[in-house]
Amino acid sequence: LNDIIFQVGRTGVVTPVAVLEPVLVAGSTISRATLHNEEEVRRKDIRIGDTVNIEKGGDVIPKVVSINIDNRPADSMPFETPRNCPVCETPLVRIGEEVAIRCTNTTCPAQVQGRVEHFVGRNAMDIEGFGPAVTEQLLQEGLVRNVGDLYTLTHEQLTSLERMGERSADNLLRSIEESKQRSLDRVIFGLGIQHVGERAARLLAENMRSIEALKGASSEQLESIQEIGPTIAQSVASFFGNQQNCEVVDKLREACIAMELPGAEASAPEQPMAGQIFVLTGALERFTRDEAVAHIEALGGRVTSNVSKKTNYVVAGENAGSKLKKGLALEVPVLTEDEFGKLINK
Repeated sequence: LNDIIFQVGRTGVVTPVAVLEPVLVAGSTISRATLHNEEEVRRKDIRIGDTVNIEKGGDVIPKVVSINIDNRPADSMPFETPRNCPVCETPLVRIGEEVAIRCTNTTCPAQVQGRVEHFVGRNAMDIEGFGPAVTEQLLQEGLVRNVGDLYTLTHEQLTSLERMGERSADNLLRSIEESKQRSLDRVIFGLGIQHVGERAARLLAENMRSIEALKGASSEQLESIQEIGPTIAQSVASFFGNQQNCEVVDKLREACIAMELPGAEASAPEQPMAGQIFVLTGALERFTRDEAVAHIEALGGRVTSNVSKKTNYVVAGENAGSKLKKGLALEVPVLTEDEFGKLINK
């Protein structure tokens, strides 16, 4: 372990990251691994200079799982929690009983970049061409201060960026314009409200039907929505209680972003899977994971990450792992990809 650095996420959470001597793990070279949070580092007594054991969590995210104390250097020093944000120097705080430490400066460059990257992402506004390098340049040049500024960018401003030619600028502006047609749930998800994932964003959009109604809703009103608990409700209310966030929403409205659902259709779509819970495992050939989830939710079902006695179906693709085994042990019905296709097309 060569160093411990700190990354600032879009919500201000400061996460310790292990900088490692490059090592091959499960077919890829790993030089960084998550340390999760300050409490985890202290509990495992991880120090710079330690020899550590790492694994890929869920075969995706590398993480430090333990240390080899016998190889610890004699001059190693215990981990020290930073007092200030590593990017903007704002004093860090711990809110309530949270384990995480946070930078509370919403204009922190790292947070702004994280929020922009989240907003333009595939599952939110899906604006192609907005890689980290482009986002970083726009922030450095002062052309973008929040996601609302994306819709006032000009061709001249974009072509002034490094490695941004005429055609690339045209394509990016076209993609920005096309994003104005994204659905309300994707707009809500793109705002990056803490604890509001894609599923919660869909529920909020379906029940509140407009950003204005969502903005004016109390925590109690939001909690009355099935599957929306107090944590999400309070987070949404807090988000819209922040004047800076409301100003960003106003910019999006001025840019003609979809701020409400279209009028109710003559008849509501059938939802034959209403209340049913699915777990997806393994690789599907005919569907991406997002497509499979979209089909299930459009028919009233929902997808969870863990198998339990409440699970109605496990959809098993190629190389299905422990979720399939657990489903079989709990006698949960298992669907092949073909069977799943027939079910959603009934």
